[in-house]
Amino acid sequence: MSRDYVITYKDEMDAVFKALADPARRTLLDALRQKDGQSLQELTELLEMTRFGVMKHLGVLESAGLVVTRKKGRFKYHYLNAVTLQQTIDRWIEPMRAKPVARAVLDLKSTLERNHLMTKPDFMMQTFIRCTQDALWDALSDPASMAAYHFMCERVEGEAVEGGALTWILPDGNKMLTQRPTKVVPKTRIEAEFEPHFFGPDAPGSRMAFIIEPQGDICKLTIEHYDVPEGQQGVGEGWARLAASLKSWLETGTALKMAM
Repeated sequence: MSRDYVITYKDEMDAVFKALADPARRTLLDALRQKDGQSLQELTELLEMTRFGVMKHLGVLESAGLVVTRKKGRFKYHYLNAVTLQQTIDRWIEPMRAKPVARAVLDLKSTLERNHLMTKPDFMMQTFIRCTQDALWDALSDPASMAAYHFMCERVEGEAVEGGALTWILPDGNKMLTQRPTKVVPKTRIEAEFEPHFFGPDAPGSRMAFIIEPQGDICKLTIEHYDVPEGQQGVGEGWARLAASLKSWLETGTALKMAM
């Protein structure tokens, strides 16, 4: 592990703990945990301060990677970035406990009425990974790589091509998840139908997207999830685990596998 990586990681953690130290910012995070994808107006109603004051607090949370935003039309929506919280838990809390801790983004709930003419993600997270664009693309599109860092599955079958299918297989041989790519832009974007077998054989599907944005020697990965059915909001926990393990695997060579 390079000295630059250690310094960068320390700076990231300092920003996270500084952001969490303020009760107003914790209130905003709690609000997004209860209902993801809120506008500035909705969040301003929660705090006894000006709109500008709330904007400043949201700016601190966004700088720390705890909140990500998506602009749609005239409105800017704010999302709890579960992967940053997951990394903080994995680094500072989980090693100190004998039992697994409850994940910070479990049971996310979104009550947005879906409008197909102007849709926004029900769930969104971002992480920054020190790797090349090619390496991140391979990790998201190559079945062998996917299996190497997935937190539960050790085998992935299929191809990441439009009209194809990728299926994650659990150690007992059962299917955990199937993704059916609907749009593939090499090295940039993958959109897919999302079939969560872990919610049961008749669980309704949804839609997801991976977006890769290279920024020098770092890549920003955004994960968006659309049309999440009622009762499946806990899918955010899986995305947090996946993103944390992917980042660790690409930066250190070690995946964050769950004990089975």
